[in-house]
Amino acid sequence: MMKKLVLTGAAGRLGSYLREPLSKLCEELVSTDIVDDIGTLYQGERYEKADLAQMSEIAPVIAGADMVVHFGAIGDERPFEVLLGPNFIGAYNVWEAAYQHGVRRVVYASSIHAVGMHKKQDFIGIDAPHRPDTFYGLAKCFAEDLASMYWDKRGLEAVCLRILSAAQVNNPRALGSWLSYDDLIQLVTRAIDTPTTGFSVIYGVSNNDRAPVDNHLASYLGYRPKDNAEQFAEQVLAEAPPADPTDAAQMYHGGPFASVPLGESGVASMNIINDKKEV
Repeated sequence: MMKKLVLTGAAGRLGSYLREPLSKLCEELVSTDIVDDIGTLYQGERYEKADLAQMSEIAPVIAGADMVVHFGAIGDERPFEVLLGPNFIGAYNVWEAAYQHGVRRVVYASSIHAVGMHKKQDFIGIDAPHRPDTFYGLAKCFAEDLASMYWDKRGLEAVCLRILSAAQVNNPRALGSWLSYDDLIQLVTRAIDTPTTGFSVIYGVSNNDRAPVDNHLASYLGYRPKDNAEQFAEQVLAEAPPADPTDAAQMYHGGPFASVPLGESGVASMNIINDKKEV
């Protein structure tokens, strides 16, 4: 069992589902975010408020950690200047602090938006070249390349989880892109407990019949998703408007992020239900 694990973005929706399982993998889970507190803590968990964009705040939180699970960021498209601090500089601060303090591995919440301008019909693998759909996706490309460089030059391992859609299935795209919370937990756990990873990339997607990405080159991580969005297909397709093959949101991996103007919210049109876990 690890002595100390750090979770950034602990106040977010995905972070809310990770806190309890991560607390069972270590003697001490340090959860961090920019909110004042995150309410009731799990056994072995403590909370530290810290701004990712400030090295002086995040470095002391990371000191002494075995691994960092980095889920903290603005989770939507915004103007570049807004994303620069938390999403770009924040990623650098996490990796540099992790290196300085001898952390073994960073598990990073990357995104399909790093490759969002590839067509869904292309069935891309983890070796697909970066093709970001937004400034948000560009930040994910930056962090993945940062992770690769820190492995090559400094020996800091990283597993970059290109998450597709970790939200309730209420649209046709999600029939392929869904990542259930149970599979999310398995994915992060495998990224932590795989003995050696070097620099790795894997798609965060459930075992969907219609999954548009190929994870076979990452099979060594041991991630074997259990859930399948096909159970929702009949209702979702019955309620959806007619498909439009000229709509970038329907044709590209990035979904709505592929069609919005740079700097404008991609989440606004996605009807994401905030089913954050409450302790």
